[in-house]
Amino acid sequence: MEGESPGWDLLPSSLLGAMTAPDSWVPFRLVLQLSLYLLTIMTLSTFLHLSSRFPSAWQRLPSPNTTKGSPATSPTTTPPTERGMWTVNSAGRLGNQMGEYATLYALAKMNGRQAYILPEMHRQLAPLFRITLPVVSSDVVRSVPWRNYGLHNWMSEEYRHIKGKYVRLTGYPWSWTFYHHLRQEILQEFSFHDHVKEEANQYLAGLRGQRQNVTYVGIHVRRGDYVRVMPQIRKGVVADKAYLEKAMGYFRDKYQEPVFVVTSNGMEWCRENINASQGDVYFSGDGKESSPGRDFALLAHCNHTIMTIGTFGIWVGYLVGGETVYLANYTLPDSPFLRLFKPEAAFLPEWIGINADLSPLRGGT
Repeated sequence: MEGESPGWDLLPSSLLGAMTAPDSWVPFRLVLQLSLYLLTIMTLSTFLHLSSRFPSAWQRLPSPNTTKGSPATSPTTTPPTERGMWTVNSAGRLGNQMGEYATLYALAKMNGRQAYILPEMHRQLAPLFRITLPVVSSDVVRSVPWRNYGLHNWMSEEYRHIKGKYVRLTGYPWSWTFYHHLRQEILQEFSFHDHVKEEANQYLAGLRGQRQNVTYVGIHVRRGDYVRVMPQIRKGVVADKAYLEKAMGYFRDKYQEPVFVVTSNGMEWCRENINASQGDVYFSGDGKESSPGRDFALLAHCNHTIMTIGTFGIWVGYLVGGETVYLANYTLPDSPFLRLFKPEAAFLPEWIGINADLSPLRGGT
């Protein structure tokens, strides 16, 4: 019949009577209310149980892939309070930033802590490298009760037992003694993005010419402010013409067809003092430090390295992994710089040192 619910005629007469009889309706409603009440309690209990087992989004660590996205954006996170957090100051230029990152990575792992980097460090390193450490937001940086822990630039035993849940490492640490036991992991952290590799390799391929057995040797000549700082403050020298001739002569004697790729923040000096008459020297970059990442990637894709002084060249040699020639003993014995700098903690034992000419310092010129 119209208006009737289909199937009601299939219900037993006793149940149909209980649902329609006025005397039985009130007990049924009470049973329904009690069921809803119990269901609500069970739902709330389940929710609270799940919340305690799975942290909410603001507590979770970000996926390592979050830092591999567009370098223009800086992924941020609020750290979980259970493990605390360690970070490091973001100071200096590219070489120093890499050293700070690698030192934080190694010391945090050594002490069983979770490492985070500051947004400014992410902005400097992420455009070049596939770094994976999560980024802490600026708001959290300001609110965390940091314990600042100063480091000198070589590994010491006490750094294996640093106390504190919220530690900010300070200083300019970059020595291989902090992280060399994790070399493969550090090399992975500083692996280049594909487009960076492609650009560097394409440029180097263009220098090959008709050579069949080419060996690329990257040369980084650090000048800029060091031309003044070294003699006036550190009682030291920068690389001169004679050093570069000796270093290049080493590779010319050893390899059949070397190609020297020169980058510098003093390119005019390089053009005047590096002998390019043999046709195997190429001056790359604008020499004004406007594209340090590009210069670094270019040198890092060579086979071997000639460096002068500074963390930029040291990191190039470390990533390349070939032969590295460096300027040795470039300060006077009474240099104040030696209180902060240990050559044996800066240069790997297998690297090749050529002693600097200190006569300009001794002669007062």
